[in-house]
Amino acid sequence: MNGGTDRARGCRARAGDAGRAGDRGRTAATGRAAATGRARRTAAVLAALAGAVVLAGCTVQDPGTGQGGGHRLPVRIEVPSAQAPTRPATGTPRGGPAASAPDAPDAPAAPAVPAPVLWRRGDSGRDVRELQARLRELDWLFDGPTGTYDDLTERAVRGFQRKRGLPQTGETDTVTWRRLTRMSHEPGYWDLYRMGGQPAAPPDPRCLTGRVLCISKTSRTLRWMVDGRTLATMAVRFGAQPTPTREGVFHVYFKSRHHVSTLYHSPMPYAMFFSGGQAVHYSYDFAARGYAGGSHGCVNVRDEAAIASLFTQVRVGDKVVVHR
Repeated sequence: MNGGTDRARGCRARAGDAGRAGDRGRTAATGRAAATGRARRTAAVLAALAGAVVLAGCTVQDPGTGQGGGHRLPVRIEVPSAQAPTRPATGTPRGGPAASAPDAPDAPAAPAVPAPVLWRRGDSGRDVRELQARLRELDWLFDGPTGTYDDLTERAVRGFQRKRGLPQTGETDTVTWRRLTRMSHEPGYWDLYRMGGQPAAPPDPRCLTGRVLCISKTSRTLRWMVDGRTLATMAVRFGAQPTPTREGVFHVYFKSRHHVSTLYHSPMPYAMFFSGGQAVHYSYDFAARGYAGGSHGCVNVRDEAAIASLFTQVRVGDKVVVHR
């Protein structure tokens, strides 16, 4: 009986031990689960704090990481070094857009293309006459027009360019020409030939035979002709309206190399008289003023070399024809 009771007590004791062991196991499991939960919650909180720190620029350290501390969390947050804030570049407002990379150096500007040149020193022709006439109108040229782009024309063009702020080349380019034409009038025919040089008119039929001084009032020219062939041509001018040059057929009746007018007391070099006091001769005034003046009825020549040569060829008795 006692043996059975002892066995029963032993069984209950073992059952109680087993139950207490189970309770201790459950308690330990529950503790470990709770600790794991706490660790996870702590890690989550620290992660959230770390995110906030990154955004806010602050530093957070785990209190359990010191000497002798417990669990070291796998979170590390670096503290930014205390440096002075970077100053923005000069001229760039704080908080403005980030400075761009420095620009590449500008490519060198292409040199300005000079305007095309129309006429330069040494050129000749009607267009040069017009250029000279326009320069003369604006008081940049006091000689000509001659139709030849000479040193005087070059100097006048350079002066005009300097006054207008243009490149001072002395050459007439398209820019200079446009400016000049806007400031002057289109010259008339006798403006172009103010100092002579105009083409001669066709000879009068009366000039086609013999030795003839063939003088045209229309073209203001004199042809020296022998048997219908022209040997020389030169510009001439005639008497003014009160004292016109007579027209018709005449003959040279007198020659005087150094003649002086007895009526007007003016020099008449290389004079070849053909009608009363009217003669073909060199005129200093015609050489200086061109067609701006007139004679007292004589036929004036402005080219001294030309009339000097003519004077040696013409004979007394040679024919003189003055025609329209």
